[in-house]
Amino acid sequence: MKMHFCIPVSQQRPDALGGRYTLYSVYLDGFLFCKVRYSQLHRWNEQLRRVFGNCLPPFPPKHYLAMTTSMADERRDQLEQYLQNVTVDPNMLRSDVFVDFLKLAQLDTFGITAKRAALDIFLPDGRSIQAEILTSDTAERVLEVVSQKIGLCRELLGYFGLFLIRFCKEGKLSVMKKLADFELPYVSLRSSEVENCRVGLRKWYLDPSLDSMLMDCRAAVNLIYMQAIQDIEKEWAKPTQVQRQKLEALQKEDNQTKFLELSREVRHYGYLQLDPCTCDYPEPGCGAALSVGNNEISCCVTLPDNQTQDIIFQMSRVKCWQVTFLGTLLDMDGPQRTLNQNLELRFQYGVESHWQWFVIYTKQAFLLSSCLKKMISEKMIKLAAENPEMEIEVPEQGKSKKYHIEQSWSKHYSSFLSRKSKIKIAEADCVLETIKEEGL
Repeated sequence: MKMHFCIPVSQQRPDALGGRYTLYSVYLDGFLFCKVRYSQLHRWNEQLRRVFGNCLPPFPPKHYLAMTTSMADERRDQLEQYLQNVTVDPNMLRSDVFVDFLKLAQLDTFGITAKRAALDIFLPDGRSIQAEILTSDTAERVLEVVSQKIGLCRELLGYFGLFLIRFCKEGKLSVMKKLADFELPYVSLRSSEVENCRVGLRKWYLDPSLDSMLMDCRAAVNLIYMQAIQDIEKEWAKPTQVQRQKLEALQKEDNQTKFLELSREVRHYGYLQLDPCTCDYPEPGCGAALSVGNNEISCCVTLPDNQTQDIIFQMSRVKCWQVTFLGTLLDMDGPQRTLNQNLELRFQYGVESHWQWFVIYTKQAFLLSSCLKKMISEKMIKLAAENPEMEIEVPEQGKSKKYHIEQSWSKHYSSFLSRKSKIKIAEADCVLETIKEEGL
């Protein structure tokens, strides 16, 4: 699927010859990822084209005369679309020419040199593992280093991921983002400008039944056991009183297998919980507590009279969604490094015989979008396993699994709208970018 790349702002900079050039601020999942010039992206595109040929998306052409404001905005939009579309191909994502360019761009942007360093990786039980890495190591490489230290089977790495996690007051935590495989955790952590932010290791699947795939690996069981305990303590998973008593007894016995079996019966086990946010349903401005997992968005809404209402949105009835940045970034030397101040995720949902838009206002809109894509990916893999006649490309942790398709599958759509003006369109005219099955 497409990555959440966007270019909401650019700056004019003087060059050594007395002229000026444009520096584009590229954000990934709402965080400033790098700053690059058009000429750098153009050379990168040429390198990619030499490897992958004409399968690349179109790259915006050069302009040999001064650009007008509208032309500059159009180029920024085109570069944004290029970055999103070029990430659809999993083979491209894994290529050296793709990864090496983005590694160098991220290092250069934040003035960090490639050198040896120690990076603390936090586990769900609060302990940390010190990983000896290079500052230029990708998240995929750092995950490999950590897995070797804890004995996690290499073939199970795709079930886990590295996350930026903010540790809040009163023991609460907030998952900020999932680090992309090609992202540099050392650089992303130091450039995040988020207080009490750390790199954490968590499982990265939202179908609780996938626990069964990990039970033969002691280290994997330890990790999901620790996370299950943490989720219950943080009240992300919500056991009944009877379930809690049984779980406490199993925890005292250190019976991890039985503990996890019972945990899978607990409400919201294996879900990812977002920070408190607001939504427009059933009334605008309602407070909402969102949990995402097991092919659903679970929403506990606080109504104006302080009554609460539980609403479940099934992923099978979600037609499309989009993330929109509603704020304004100043065109200055140092744009803010996160886009989380004014974000919304709106999704189109099947209600009886019609489609209806629902809007969630959350600073974790990109993380929520990633979770929706993850649930779709897991569902597609399960369907393909159940139907051998299907053929579908399913990238999973940088790897590609192929199945044969002989039946139709409803299209799922997602997009990112980076400027407020784009949201002022009629509902019937709303244009969303297609994520085709072969990109899932």
